[in-house]
Amino acid sequence: MGIRMATAADTAALLAIYGQYIDTSITFEYTLPTEAEFAARITGILETYPYLVWEEDGQILGYAYAHRHMERAAYQWNAELSVYLDRAVRRRGLGQRLYGALMELLTMQGVLTAHALVTSPNPASQALHTAMGFRLLAVQDRAGYKNGDWHDVLWYVRELAPRGASPLPPVPLDTLPRPQVEAVLADFSGPLERP
Repeated sequence: MGIRMATAADTAALLAIYGQYIDTSITFEYTLPTEAEFAARITGILETYPYLVWEEDGQILGYAYAHRHMERAAYQWNAELSVYLDRAVRRRGLGQRLYGALMELLTMQGVLTAHALVTSPNPASQALHTAMGFRLLAVQDRAGYKNGDWHDVLWYVRELAPRGASPLPPVPLDTLPRPQVEAVLADFSGPLERP
């Protein structure tokens, strides 16, 4: 049981988890992507960033990934994080494990700052980000409209490493030494908390 890199073969399982949230304001998408669209997202992210899954007894229970926060070159040291858990396994420490591994890998890549956007209200996600050392940077007032209501978006931020003069550009995930990546995944794997 534990964390591994996602593959396109995981698409149906990840889409099933994401589908648990499509009718909520947790995601601002209105319709569930097709398997082809979702698979393209996974492979596109993996070209540069980690896309992690938690698998237990052959079943995927959650996933987390990072992607470019903003497109301009000066933003390349930032990444935006997301995590989705099967509703049956929430409150067992799974989100913290996935986020911990994700941020460790991003730090190894040279990413300096992690950002997360959380629709409000979402007490579970707000608690996760606070527990993981994020601070609330801003509130985007009534930023999105879904399910007949306007929703605020909370913008969280966490510094992963100090900023210095002339930073080296972050490197793609696949350039990191595989043994180091596997060691990070192993460090954050293992038995979960009991419900």
